[in-house]
Amino acid sequence: MIRSYFGIANTPFGMEKHSLLPHQAAEMEVLKVHASMGGLCLVMGIPGTGKTVLKTALQELSGKRMLVATISRTLHTYVNTVKILCEAFKVDYSSSSFKCEKKLIEEAHSLRKQGKSLVTIIDDAHLMEMDTLRRLRLMFEDFPKNNNLILIGQPMLLNKLSLSVNEDIKSRVTYSRIFKPLNPDTVREFIFDQLDQVKLQHNVFTEDALELIVRMSEGLLRRTRNLCLSCLLEAVRNKTKTVDLKIVNKVIIQPHWRKEEDISYV
Repeated sequence: MIRSYFGIANTPFGMEKHSLLPHQAAEMEVLKVHASMGGLCLVMGIPGTGKTVLKTALQELSGKRMLVATISRTLHTYVNTVKILCEAFKVDYSSSSFKCEKKLIEEAHSLRKQGKSLVTIIDDAHLMEMDTLRRLRLMFEDFPKNNNLILIGQPMLLNKLSLSVNEDIKSRVTYSRIFKPLNPDTVREFIFDQLDQVKLQHNVFTEDALELIVRMSEGLLRRTRNLCLSCLLEAVRNKTKTVDLKIVNKVIIQPHWRKEEDISYV
């Protein structure tokens, strides 16, 4: 709908292209370095701060020189988690997790001989049972040293690892970073970059509308994407090619954009 109305080839603020902001690109370079030295890295932040974009960019590195395996379903048991790893490493799953672990370790050493680095990403790691994470960590101890285990999650992950019972995991962390909400200028640059990617004029958003979007986004990339996209859809419904203050206000009046204290309960 947006593409046909505005006469553009791609949907703005979509997830088809994963261009990294400067701080995300810098983080990816650090994580790639840790893949060559045997790392255990933590990437944390509240929802919407750009962790998913970084994860997707890392997944796209998988190729001749690097294998990237991702565990996204972190509420699984350890056995099912090992199954997911077997699928990612293209290893036949055996009846016992012990045999699977042995095959995964053998495959990891085989990949090292082929000159490949290994990156294993555990998304939403704050939801994973610590016992499952501990068993995975023990298995990765037998992996070659050209691998990087990256835990992506919310800041509560660090709270869990800070417990004395989990010191064996925390003590092996080689790098950690907490993504914080962006400042207003960076949010504006992000919006303009997204418009540039689809060849849409910056003035599609009036200055007042843009200022309100930036303020309502609270520095969160996901919130910014969704808000801009909703405003463009509302512009199509109103048969206008300019998002003004009136359109933004029509969008943010929806309950999910409001803070709890602003919502009246009947």
